[in-house]
Amino acid sequence: MTTEGTQGTHGAQDEPGTPHLDDPRRPGPGAGRSARRAFLGAAAALGAAGTGLGLSGTAHAAGADRTGTESSGTDRTEARHGARGLASLPVPTIIGHRGASGYRPEHTLGSYQLALDLGAHIVEAGDLVPTRDGHLVCRHEPEIGGTTDVASHPEFASRRTTKSLDGVATTGWFTEDFTLAELKTLRATERIPANRPHNTLYDGRWEIPTFEEVLRWQDEQTRRRGRQVWIYPELKHPTYFRQLGLGLEERVAKILRRHGKDGRNAPVILQSFEPTSVQRLDRLVGNPLVVLLSGATTRPWDLVTAGDPRTVADLVTRQGLREIARYADGIGPTLDLVIPKDAAGDLTTPTTLVRDAHAAGLILHPYTLRNENPFLPPRFRKGSDPDAYGDVFGLYRAYFATGIDGVFTDQPDTGLLARADFVDGS
Repeated sequence: MTTEGTQGTHGAQDEPGTPHLDDPRRPGPGAGRSARRAFLGAAAALGAAGTGLGLSGTAHAAGADRTGTESSGTDRTEARHGARGLASLPVPTIIGHRGASGYRPEHTLGSYQLALDLGAHIVEAGDLVPTRDGHLVCRHEPEIGGTTDVASHPEFASRRTTKSLDGVATTGWFTEDFTLAELKTLRATERIPANRPHNTLYDGRWEIPTFEEVLRWQDEQTRRRGRQVWIYPELKHPTYFRQLGLGLEERVAKILRRHGKDGRNAPVILQSFEPTSVQRLDRLVGNPLVVLLSGATTRPWDLVTAGDPRTVADLVTRQGLREIARYADGIGPTLDLVIPKDAAGDLTTPTTLVRDAHAAGLILHPYTLRNENPFLPPRFRKGSDPDAYGDVFGLYRAYFATGIDGVFTDQPDTGLLARADFVDGS
């Protein structure tokens, strides 16, 4: 995840056979979302009234499915028998961030596979960006110089360029300048070797997966494991790509329809930092939808390009959250929106975001917990080694205690142990 964010139609065409988003005759798969949001908001308010910010209050918000059926209070931390959709997920949910990226190069089938093997409830597979010929592939960013071996390919040296990516000058190689066949000649590498030198052992082992390959992998793993495997793809820089004529939402919807995974109970949660991208998805698919939120003072890029002055701080007000709940099922805030840090980087007092989001009927899946010292508040660090682990279990306890419904983590096994401690009251 990175910070991103009006999603226009300039420079892009809808997929053939797809009704235009602005066609008033098009009902849209998300047409019933508002009524469901109203029910979830009432359920969340009841939970908050009875339990405050504890885990059981969270379950009232996350434990109501898209048909308006609330989970029973005795099954708050585990999936209900026979439940479907979001209600089938344990709370708090452990989400493998880009797979098990603490142990394998991110957004590779190796990283996704390990996340499942470690027990992650959901795998973030993957961050979706397009190729020049319109395929969707899984990379953290369209710039791939830091996550592949492209720099060692002399045949692609001339492709290195500088572009303005959401207003930031970015130099490197970009997926939209490559065909899928060309990208398949590259291999993934570790993005942060200074913090994860052990991951460099796997540099060059895996290729860049496509979204369709991930969906087939999901089906294969579901059959093999005898349980439904969930994925949590993110649409990256939607406004940027729409301006290039490579609109993401229509492509994602078409692929999901092809694989029968575009319904409200489908095991695919879609997310984006751009609210208007999520609104567009709401018109195209019935899947659970999440709006990602960066720092309070930042502005989603779609709002910037539309001249909308709102910041993330405006989006997380009670009014802003109620508006999000009209077209989305949840939010994915940065952890600092849940518990801010002081000038020294240490945790302060939790905000009211969890309570306010639950009152609006939204689930919260904040990002990202990591084990290594540089990613922890100072008082949770142990020593100064950038690759050493600190007291991340203490940090999990602090965030779980706020009532969040789940969390993205680079080390799913650590997250699951911390979750077990919290649920058991250890």
